Parts: sequence; C-alpha cells; structure tokens
Amino acid sequence: MATSDKKAIVVGAGLVGALLTILLARRGYQVEVFERRGDMRGVGFKGGRSINLAMSTRGWKAIDKAGIRKKIEANAIAMKGRMMHNLDGSLNFQPYGKTGQAIYSVSRGGLNLELIEIADTFDNVQLHFHQKCTQVALDEGELHFEDGKTGATNVHDAPLIFGADGAFSAIRSAMQRKSRFNYSQHYLDYGYKELTIPASANGGFQMEQHALHIWPRGKFMLIALPNPDGSFTCTLFLPYEGEDSFEHLHTDTEILAFFQKYFPDAIPMMPDLLEDFYQNPTASLVTIRCNPWQYQHRVLLLGDASHAIVPFYGQGMNSGFEDCTILDGLMEQHGADWPTIMDAFSESRPKDADAIADLALRNFVEMRDLVADPQFLLRKKIAAHLHQQHPDAFLPLYSMVTFSHIPYSQALAEGKAQDQLFEQILALENIETNWQHNPKLDSIFQHWLASKKQLATV
Repeated sequence: MATSDKKAIVVGAGLVGALLTILLARRGYQVEVFERRGDMRGVGFKGGRSINLAMSTRGWKAIDKAGIRKKIEANAIAMKGRMMHNLDGSLNFQPYGKTGQAIYSVSRGGLNLELIEIADTFDNVQLHFHQKCTQVALDEGELHFEDGKTGATNVHDAPLIFGADGAFSAIRSAMQRKSRFNYSQHYLDYGYKELTIPASANGGFQMEQHALHIWPRGKFMLIALPNPDGSFTCTLFLPYEGEDSFEHLHTDTEILAFFQKYFPDAIPMMPDLLEDFYQNPTASLVTIRCNPWQYQHRVLLLGDASHAIVPFYGQGMNSGFEDCTILDGLMEQHGADWPTIMDAFSESRPKDADAIADLALRNFVEMRDLVADPQFLLRKKIAAHLHQQHPDAFLPLYSMVTFSHIPYSQALAEGKAQDQLFEQILALENIETNWQHNPKLDSIFQHWLASKKQLATV
C-alpha cells in the first residue's frame, strides 16, 4: 500500500474502535471514524452499556499501547479475588491467581471517553458522530451513512474498512450475504439487569472494596463490582422463564420477596432496589461466532462485531483489545502489506475467539453453581498448590486466561487436560484431608506431565 493510500474507515467509536483508531493513526493512517451515537464527551456516556468491566493482563497491554495507563489506573479498583456471599450471610473470600495478582474494576464509559479524547488529538483522525451505517458496498469499498441530526445520506470510501460496530454490526451483516461466510448466534435463556449498591452515608464502601462480590444461587446469581465513589455496580443474571425468573418479578411484592429469599444481606444495602429494577432494562446475553473476519483483504471485523461473548470470564473487552494489539504487532512486522496482515490475523484469531467464547460459557456454570461447592474449592486449593510446587509446569486455567498472553485456544486445551488430571486426583481416598503431602497425588501429577510431553512430541 502506497503512503498516499494509507487511508482507513473505522465504523464504531466504542472501546475497540477508538483503540484501533489510535493505533492506526500512530502508524500514519488517515482515519475517519463513524459512530452511530452522539459525541459522549458533550453529553456523558449515554446510550451504551454502563456495566463495569474487569480489566486484566490482555487489556492492560492495550492500555499501555494507547498511553493512558496512569489515567485509567487512577480510577481503577483492584479486585484481588471473589467474595462469596452465602445464603446464611457468611462470607468466603477466594483469591485470584497468586499473591499480588488482581483484576481491575473500570468504568466502561470513562475508558471509552479517554480513548476518544486521545484519538481526537491526532491531526490525521476525523471523528463523525450521529452516523448510522445504512448500506455497505463491500466490493467497491463504499459505505453509506445517514446523519441522525439532518437525515442526509453521505457516501464514503477507503482502501481499508474496519468493522468495530458491535454485536449487531452493519459491516458483518453485509459480509454475511457473501458466499462461504459462516455465522452463528446463540442466546442464553438468561437475561441481566443492572442494579446499584450506593456508597455509605459517609461516602465509604458498604462491602469489601477489593473484591468481586458474587451471590451464587445454583441457577442464577448476583454480582457486584466496586466504583471509585464508594458504590457498587450490581448485575442480576436470571433466567427469563421458570420458577425463579424475570417472568415472575413484576410487582414490589414479588421483587422484594425474591431478594429476601435469595439475597437477604444485599437488601439493606440497596435502598433504590425497586426503582432500579423497574427503570433498568433486562438485557440479553448472546454469543456470536463468524468466519472469515476479512473480505478481499480490505475489510476486517474486530471485537464484538466478529466475536461477541457472554461476560462471565470478564474477557469481552480484554479479547477485543487483544485483537487490536495483535493487529498492531502484525503492522509492525509487515508494514502496510494488508493481504499478509489480514491472512495472518484471520488464520489464528478466530480459533482463539471461539475458545474464549467456550471458556466464558463454562465460567458461567462455575460462577453460579460451583463456587460454593466443596469439591470445586478443594480443586482450587490443589491447583494453587501444584502451581506453587511446579510453577513452570502447571498454571491454573483462570491464570492462563486472566494473567497471561497465552492464546485462548491453547488455554482451553490445557484446561481440558487439567480436567482429566483432577478427575483422578479428586477420586483419591481421603483427598479432602490429605492433599498437601500425598505421594499418590504427586505420582498422578508426574504421570500426567509425562503424558503431555509425549503427546507434544507426536
């Protein structure tokens, strides 16, 4: 691509689109960004989801590339583990990873604002708001936008088009009508509703601030993430239909009885429970998979547009940011050779996106069903013990996903292998009381390691 052709259109100014714009601009591209919503810098973060995000290692790498770590860290709150709220009101803290490791609660809106602010500092970036993409001519590289204020239609083109326009992407919709494009979407039978635990009267936290709080209740759960102002953003994940479900929560009496039955310790901390419940919408949970992510080496999908996932591993934003950092690495390696860049990106990234989608669904079961299960807790203790004893040979699945840059597909495969290991370990007699110095456990682990090494050489 000649220097004069280094032009790109980014559709979507959400988290992934804004970050991608910064990375392209730094590499000398003239970038035009088209966003359906208005400029959030003038009106605040409205029209987008306000649910908090859990920033982990993959996301921080992208934040470093954008140069805003200090700004984001200033308002991020370290969550060093899960705080389990049992039905009887007792608490159980389960640390993440090894000592000192944490995920961070960050504001989706605040982060998006920072990224847009940085993107707008580049002379080679133009931001266009209130622009709805109404037509995509993939072969011509033309996009039609309708101005939300004037109703006028404008046509734009560029040698490169990036679809970062979310789970219901207009760019992907056009690609779906092309031959040999694979696409699937799957909705959970669950919805989610955002609620709030405000700060205490003196502005402090009503619960432990350095934890992700979970009320696991078998088939559903409530979670809460801390905010810098002392409040917690809560999310209720609940089936749409069934005995305990949204379909039976319509009146004050029904809502309060449900919370009194399953989350009694939360009620005193939620003075606006009924108001929040009625005002905040019940949103759906969808997994989207597609392939290929690129069209004729000129159009590329990233983020939710190519791989929307459910939020139960806290990797939606992190995986979208990783799309951008991997793409930036390929630009570093191959310059403006976009056929090579897109081929390399499309060869590896979709399988990793499918893997984190599977892992997120798997973690939903863990969070709602297993975190209070004695066998699960025992497995976590033994896994931490094995990592401490053999740090180079064993890394727990959660740490691989959250605290490393190991490809998601490799982490998923390793997780399945660890499942087989723990089937044998947890079947040992009296393992509950005799796992720290158990020669049978050590023998099983060494045999498992040897089997893995043998398979790796085949």
